[in-house]
Amino acid sequence: MITAFVLVHADADHIPETAQAIADLDGVAEVYSCAGDVDLVAVVRVREHEQLADVIAGGLSRVSGVRSTSTHIAFRSYSSSDDASAFSMGLD
Repeated sequence: MITAFVLVHADADHIPETAQAIADLDGVAEVYSCAGDVDLVAVVRVREHEQLADVIAGGLSRVSGVRSTSTHIAFRSYSSSDDASAFSMGLD
């Protein structure tokens, strides 16, 4: 499984609607609204690298209200065994 974190700058007046539209896309596991330099963080999980282009460039970046994105691809995840089991989604 390939995981990418997409930092999203969104139109301030439409953050909830933009977040939900992103969350509804295939390949998007979660979307968080947050404080700081970006408005939303989307977690994308796909099986193949080629799917990242479909989900991010072909879908997420085209959602109404998205102004810009920055994508960060995860190499590895680190966690304690207790935390890992608590957040396990059974995607292995």
